[in-house]
Amino acid sequence: MTSTKQEVQVSYDVSNEFFRLWLDERMHYTSAVYERDTDTLEQAQLNKCAVLYDYAEMNADKRVLDIGCGWGSNLEYLTLQRGVKEVHGVTLSSAQFEEIKARKLPGATVWCEDFLTFEPKEKYDALISIEMIDHLCSPAQANEGRAIEIYRNYFKRCAACVKPGSYFGFQAILRNRVPRTRADIADLKFTADVIFPGGLNPRLEELVAAVNPYWEICELKTRRVHYGKTTGEWLRRLRLHEKQIRDTWGDQVFVDYDRYLSTCVRAFANHWSSDVQMKLRHIDV
Repeated sequence: MTSTKQEVQVSYDVSNEFFRLWLDERMHYTSAVYERDTDTLEQAQLNKCAVLYDYAEMNADKRVLDIGCGWGSNLEYLTLQRGVKEVHGVTLSSAQFEEIKARKLPGATVWCEDFLTFEPKEKYDALISIEMIDHLCSPAQANEGRAIEIYRNYFKRCAACVKPGSYFGFQAILRNRVPRTRADIADLKFTADVIFPGGLNPRLEELVAAVNPYWEICELKTRRVHYGKTTGEWLRRLRLHEKQIRDTWGDQVFVDYDRYLSTCVRAFANHWSSDVQMKLRHIDV
């Protein structure tokens, strides 16, 4: 990935216990899908997993790779909720890797390495990737006009991992409009530089261009409102644990994450950011 292991550690290795305080109970760090107004964050995250399960045309007997599998929340869904017998995951975060091992998920195998150098021993029946692609292209590379090239290389590599006719449940954070005030721009820059150094959210049109000629877009849904609600709930839970966070990890960690999540809520409300889920089918010709 363009994001180095050191940069990934900045984003995800603060402390597993820190993230456990304000994410849902399974530690999904991606947009949920709120199908009903009454859905809890926990239920909405399961809804998200179900959408991607269906997009990947999964069943219990298919071998699936989760690219950028985080703390294993989707792997847990696949194994425990859906009974998938063989699930694989790749993450570059050492802390996430240790969390997954501690969960002892049946049928799950995980590697702590860069997906772009990962060499599967067998081709997969299906792929799932949830908001990992923002670690592939740096702002400098995007400014050089290389974003589509980098994303296309990723989708080419994904295509090389699967059998003919396979499906891919794909989800990504998107960047959209640029704020009009210096304060808002500064908050977005802070989020990129301090919380997620080395990464950049793609634009929707870049992804649509980049899947070709390897994948067909069968279905596409944007989830901007859902991600706004998700980050709003994360912020609420973070603030509930303010004292514990300040006492355990320091004042600056709380201040930084409060600023970051507050910025996310505004970003989704004001169309600076969005989220997309795609059902992709491997083009076999």
